Amino acid sequence: MEGYIHSTESYGTVDGPGTRFVIFFQGCPMRCQYCHNPDTWEYNINERRTAESLLQEYDGLKEFYRDGGITATGGEPLVQMEFLTELFTKAKEKGIHTCLDTSGILFRQEKRDAFDRLMAVTDLVMLDIKHIDDAEHQKLTKQSNVHILEFAQYLKEKNIPVWIRHVVVPGITLQETYLRQLGAYLAGLTNMKALDVLPYHTMGEVKYESLGIPYPLKGIEPATTEQAVWARDIIMDALKKQLRKEKFGA
Repeated sequence: MEGYIHSTESYGTVDGPGTRFVIFFQGCPMRCQYCHNPDTWEYNINERRTAESLLQEYDGLKEFYRDGGITATGGEPLVQMEFLTELFTKAKEKGIHTCLDTSGILFRQEKRDAFDRLMAVTDLVMLDIKHIDDAEHQKLTKQSNVHILEFAQYLKEKNIPVWIRHVVVPGITLQETYLRQLGAYLAGLTNMKALDVLPYHTMGEVKYESLGIPYPLKGIEPATTEQAVWARDIIMDALKKQLRKEKFGA
């Protein structure tokens, strides 16, 4: 089996625990306005790779990954779920820690068997929740968040460790009302192990220009580290208040 791979990164430090071999899958149904990898959107292009060739590349540098492993990102790895499952299965046979960085957009209840097979060989899911409000999510990504939140609940049922990622964009997600809604929702995810609140940046704008694509957020200033810290504090405050409400009823 072969998969369409955009590229690999040999020394990823922000894509899961430890130092990681990062595989960027080609293809994505989302059109996030702040996406910094628009060159991964198109399906069935770029290099075709086997799981074996990717693992051989990993093996060439495995001494650097003793505290890490492999992360599948994109694009959206779930676009090529059968190949992803084969890759992670072969990685687990080698004792390699596997991490899936996904939006969960392709989850469907009728595909639970296929997701069960993938989750059986997945150690960690980094789940991107783009916007907690569905209408605003559709404006931001051109997709509903319904299946994303269904995927979050599925991961909870399966007790798969999850790191939640959320990008704060001034004027879009960097709003207290939405941050508190997100925090209240996350209180129900008993499998959540970490929360990364990331400031929006404009580093991907040059890629849009090179591809001849208008940059959707042109003119919006990047979020600051201080704003991201404030947003995380708001989310965690709402999460704790929701937990207290559920425990004490007030």
